[in-house]
Amino acid sequence: MMIGGSTPQALAARFTGVAHMWVADGPAERAERAKRQLLAAIAQSEPATLNQVAKSVGRGAPAVSRSVDSLVRAKLVERTADPNNRRRLALRLTEAGRERLASRAAGSSNLQLKFERLAHSELRAVERAIEILERGL
Repeated sequence: MMIGGSTPQALAARFTGVAHMWVADGPAERAERAKRQLLAAIAQSEPATLNQVAKSVGRGAPAVSRSVDSLVRAKLVERTADPNNRRRLALRLTEAGRERLASRAAGSSNLQLKFERLAHSELRAVERAIEILERGL
């Protein structure tokens, strides 16, 4: 099937190339995104349990537990005994965790600067493309 002179395979290759130009997606960016996702999940359910966070991020409790350990060591999250259930731990963001969650990711602000250089009609075209992609095809 051809779309405007391009096959779906060719469009996918072009899209991947353009996406890499616009958004940094190296290991550091992926790790930061995962960290922010966990911080957001904890903030959403504070005081959060490990199972709540795991369900929210769609990962298993053992993997989330290791990630939370890392956040605790980085002083972004504190773990305390749940007063209602001593066998359960309650997770809360520290002040540093709240600041980290509130701060903009570097890639996000770089992307914003790129979008600010586009004409209004170009921004509308990008917005329409994102709406299509968000539908999940």
